[in-house]
Amino acid sequence: SSGINAEYGYLKDVVAQKQIIPMRRFMGGVGRHAQAKAFNTSGSLGAWPKKSAGVFLDLLKNAESNAEVKGLEVDSLVIDHIQVNRAPQMRRRTYRAHGRINPFMCSPCHVEMILTETESIVAKEEEDAPKKRSKKKEARARARLGAE
Repeated sequence: SSGINAEYGYLKDVVAQKQIIPMRRFMGGVGRHAQAKAFNTSGSLGAWPKKSAGVFLDLLKNAESNAEVKGLEVDSLVIDHIQVNRAPQMRRRTYRAHGRINPFMCSPCHVEMILTETESIVAKEEEDAPKKRSKKKEARARARLGAE
């Protein structure tokens, strides 16, 4: 992944609604937007989750200051791992019509983020071996050459 400064910029753009976050999985009731076309999502579904982006900005800032205290080079930090897990639900109660009571649950989460320090981003080396093609594709290519 790219450096931590790029992540800062992306999240700040999300809060300012200049860049969108594509919604691929939990997309019930999510609207369609032209910005989502850049991510090639089905249906161009995307949103600007301001509160979540703010939480991740704070988390990045915290991780950066932790790395600074540990003596790591902040400019060469890269997000190595990020994971969100469910936390135990907290329960309250809501009062309904006719004297009934229903649960009023909140669903918090645990976010874990691991940053690593990299020297530099290395470009992928080009392979000398030709790309393998199936017999069917080779036959089609031969047929095309024969037809011309």
